[in-house]
Amino acid sequence: MFVIPAIDLIGGHCVRLSQGDYQRKVDYHDDPVEMAKRFEGAGLSRLHLVDLDGAKAKKIINGAVLQRICLETSLSVDFGGGVQSEEELLKAFAFGAKQVTGGSIAVKNPVLFGEWIARYGAAKIILGADAKDKKIAVGGWEETTSLELIPFIQGYVDQGICEVICTDVAKDGLLQGPSFALYAEILQEIPQLKLIASGGVSCYKDLEGLQKLGVYGAIVGKAYYEGKLTLKELASFQEA
Repeated sequence: MFVIPAIDLIGGHCVRLSQGDYQRKVDYHDDPVEMAKRFEGAGLSRLHLVDLDGAKAKKIINGAVLQRICLETSLSVDFGGGVQSEEELLKAFAFGAKQVTGGSIAVKNPVLFGEWIARYGAAKIILGADAKDKKIAVGGWEETTSLELIPFIQGYVDQGICEVICTDVAKDGLLQGPSFALYAEILQEIPQLKLIASGGVSCYKDLEGLQKLGVYGAIVGKAYYEGKLTLKELASFQEA
């Protein structure tokens, strides 16, 4: 199982939100590039980078930060936030992103998202499936759709998607543990999926539990920034 550290960006700074609420923002570091170098130095190989300004603006805002991280580290960056058009997708790749995560676009414009999978390949495109009560949530989680989570994922797996980042909105940023039952259900239904769990990780035991479930990766943000997990603990999963 890969452990993938997360950097969320507002105004070029590292922040974390609770349950996607911009009013519940905590600043953790004013230099995300330095933070990325810290992850790389510990032996981590991937980074989940989210442009929260871009998610609101529906276009990439913190592209310069993405570019610097890609130029100054060897981290494999998956990037999300504001990628709502072909132009923005190509911009993210030009800045150095190895993969782009599509969440809202996969809901709002499934034809375009399907074209991206076909054109750029599943190795370059990750599906972001954020869930609230097993229904897909979009728009910074302010809007819950009628789309059922597992059929939604299955539809894109049928189109070639391999990696899916699944966040349970109820768990995100609260340090109360991941949605083990939800992830177990997803993997039971779609066993070949490279499922990346996101939200709720609070301690080393949570990571061990996710590994036992068979998830492909686990995204860690707040637990590291709040001192609940060390860099050494995060890196210990890289070769597992």
